[in-house]
Amino acid sequence: MHCVDRRYFLKLAGLAGVTFASGLGAGPALGAEDFFFVQMTDMHWGFKGAPNPEAHNTLQRGIAAVNALARQPDFVVFTGDLTHTTDDGQERRRRLAEVRDIANGLTVKNLRFMPGEHDAALDKGAAYQEFFGALYYSFDHKGVHFIALDNTSDPGASLGQPQLDWLRADLQQLGPNQPIVVLAHRPLFDLAPDWDWATRDGKAALDLLMPYRNVSVFYGHIHQEHHHMTGHIAHHAATSLIFPLPAPMSQPRRAPLAWNPEAPFKGLGFRSVEGRGTQAKLDLTEHALQA
Repeated sequence: MHCVDRRYFLKLAGLAGVTFASGLGAGPALGAEDFFFVQMTDMHWGFKGAPNPEAHNTLQRGIAAVNALARQPDFVVFTGDLTHTTDDGQERRRRLAEVRDIANGLTVKNLRFMPGEHDAALDKGAAYQEFFGALYYSFDHKGVHFIALDNTSDPGASLGQPQLDWLRADLQQLGPNQPIVVLAHRPLFDLAPDWDWATRDGKAALDLLMPYRNVSVFYGHIHQEHHHMTGHIAHHAATSLIFPLPAPMSQPRRAPLAWNPEAPFKGLGFRSVEGRGTQAKLDLTEHALQA
């Protein structure tokens, strides 16, 4: 595993935690304009427990923090686990509806949603689709091609052949220098398979992406900031809005880190991403929630 050297991080003042420059690749970002988006992930709406006694209002804090940004994003993407899992289909739909309504409190109205396994694995995404539409899709924004993948509605943590076929067809429309941003919930590489931090056929997706020179992947699921390279493709995990999880395989079992009442919301936050025109570079800023 090759993780990005932390020496390249720069501390910032105020709400922002750190910023990181991520190359989109060696080739020019053809036709790209400046753009700015926010990634929010792993809200787990409906969770109750000691790891976050403030779970009933942490998402709202995140929404308020985004609304307070000096520059409003072009769009906000929610990379999965909008809700906490429940066996009750009616309760699942109630939670999904509440997340949708809370998210509508964002000043920016261009919102992109994706499922997590907590939202979609038990019913293969049926309830999620009632509220948020397609499980996977692509769109173009200011010269960048965005691809939202679903590696959660399959209980086996796979993309599946139909989605891989769709991805191949979607990519075939693009030139080799096209800037591409992939959005996913689980990591597409094997970060910690024993902790369900992997996608069974993620390598097949990466093989399809590898011929394209300007690719970055943004994902959630692991509830912490993490950076990794597969060849020239950069992968960036974001912190969650519910509770942090330990570093990959750093302890015998995966379990939420304990809530610290002296430092509430520690390890929680969201990310903003700025693309600077034709420089083929993304600037990532991590925003920590404030007490």
